Amino acid sequence: MSDETPICSAKGCRTDAVWVLAWNNPKIHTPERRKTWLACEEHREHLSQFLGVRGFLKDVVLLKEWEETDR
Repeated sequence: MSDETPICSAKGCRTDAVWVLAWNNPKIHTPERRKTWLACEEHREHLSQFLGVRGFLKDVVLLKEWEETDR
């Protein structure tokens, strides 16, 4: 694991990430595949809505919990 603190995936944001947004584009990914975006508190809802409207969002998990699971 890197010593660098993960940062939010929102364009231009450099804030530490708190959330993992797991997503999948069913047109190009197998059903079990999970891509991830990271989000700070401020951008979690916006990024979730962006993915959700497209039907891509699968899960929103605290970064700490995501790192503790074997994915």
